[in-house]
Amino acid sequence: MANVIGRADEKLILQNALSSNRAELIVVYGRRRIGKTYLISEVYKKHICFEFSGMHKASYKDQLKNFNLTLRGYLSRSKDATDWLEAFYELQKYLNTLRAKKKKVLFIDEFPWLDTRKSGFLAAFDHFWNSYAAKRKDLVVVVCGSAASYLIKNIVRNKGGLHNRLTHKIQLMPFNLYETEQFLKYKNVRLTRYDILQVYMAMGGVPHYLDKIQTGESVAQTLNRLCFTKNGFLKNEFQQVFASLFDQFDNHEAIIRALATVRKGLTRNALLKKGKINSGGTLTKTLEELEDSGFVEKYLPYKGSNDALYRLTDEYSLFYLKFIENTKPTPHAVWLKMQAQQSYKAWLGFSFETLCIKHVEQIKAGLGIAGINSVHGSWIEKKQGSGAQIDLLIDRDDRVINLCEMKFYNSEFALDKKYAQEIENKRRVFLGATKTRKALFVTFISTYGLLQNQYSKQYVQNEINMEHLFLNL
Repeated sequence: MANVIGRADEKLILQNALSSNRAELIVVYGRRRIGKTYLISEVYKKHICFEFSGMHKASYKDQLKNFNLTLRGYLSRSKDATDWLEAFYELQKYLNTLRAKKKKVLFIDEFPWLDTRKSGFLAAFDHFWNSYAAKRKDLVVVVCGSAASYLIKNIVRNKGGLHNRLTHKIQLMPFNLYETEQFLKYKNVRLTRYDILQVYMAMGGVPHYLDKIQTGESVAQTLNRLCFTKNGFLKNEFQQVFASLFDQFDNHEAIIRALATVRKGLTRNALLKKGKINSGGTLTKTLEELEDSGFVEKYLPYKGSNDALYRLTDEYSLFYLKFIENTKPTPHAVWLKMQAQQSYKAWLGFSFETLCIKHVEQIKAGLGIAGINSVHGSWIEKKQGSGAQIDLLIDRDDRVINLCEMKFYNSEFALDKKYAQEIENKRRVFLGATKTRKALFVTFISTYGLLQNQYSKQYVQNEINMEHLFLNL
């Protein structure tokens, strides 16, 4: 498994399944290009006894034909099944020919695509697991797919025959910064951590995107080639992402577009209006699917409104809508010119905040409070004349609240009088609105740290730089 970067917890779950004394049913889900198939294939490459994958938008007839052809490759005398019940019966006959006592892995990839309308696939799989596979202590059955909402509804939260049958679930998320750095080193791509931050803010920690970075290219060259040339890999990826994940993806895209226009997030009602979605029920389902797939995060503001906010957390989607979508393909160095625009600075600020929120555990470790119970969130005060917003705060059980300021900058950041007064105003408004009796520590999170001057010494109690964001936890 030397070729699998990161994924320590996920690898451990998969490995432990091989040594258990029971049958295992494992579901692995996550967005397109996240590396689900690669992880399973690498960890289980010496143990897979049968591997089969659904086909995107294929008919029931073609899916079944593909299964028959695949099984014939394992057992030449297998009979062609005419429905999924027969198909799984033929699979049982093949598995019965395997005499080795060691654990055997049955891997069904793109599981949701197999459950075509009126095919009976899910019921047949349910029967296969309960009547056969669950009784064999030497079987690990892994089902996988990008349609996270389908797998959660039909496997994880199944109300029928698969209820409580699942032994493990793995939601595969994008790489964090540490894993991204390790992956690029494995590819012999030598970028500074400042460069990696810029790459991450543009395409996130999606392994398949990162795999397209070439050694010897600068960040500007990489983004130009992948995002702004005619055949750039990320030029049209946005449309393909949602089309492959969701059958009716117009609402998903509308929500992503609406969230990309705001910094602090939107409530359900605001999304209904801004996204022009008619049905509240449709909105609920769509938001759940986007959350399950890792594009959107739902959170409650700290001691404020009871209305949950939804925030766009997918870096590539934001970068695409801000820069790629309305830029004509060109072989020239367009990204360097874009960096001079005001929209670039606004994107940097929002993206760095999102990145920091995703790495809050690294921030806590950098502050030396990893062992202290805490909650984190955002806070906003809208009262006229005293409005203030804190995008990240950490409320700790040791009677301290860290009020975090996040700043992406190309050198040490010099806090001036105006900015220092803004920070102090936030602290004062927060204290007045929440009436907290905890100590308030202003915590500055930046790339290269703060330049020490009278304002940083007076107004900032803690400091975190980008090195802390790369901690391996």
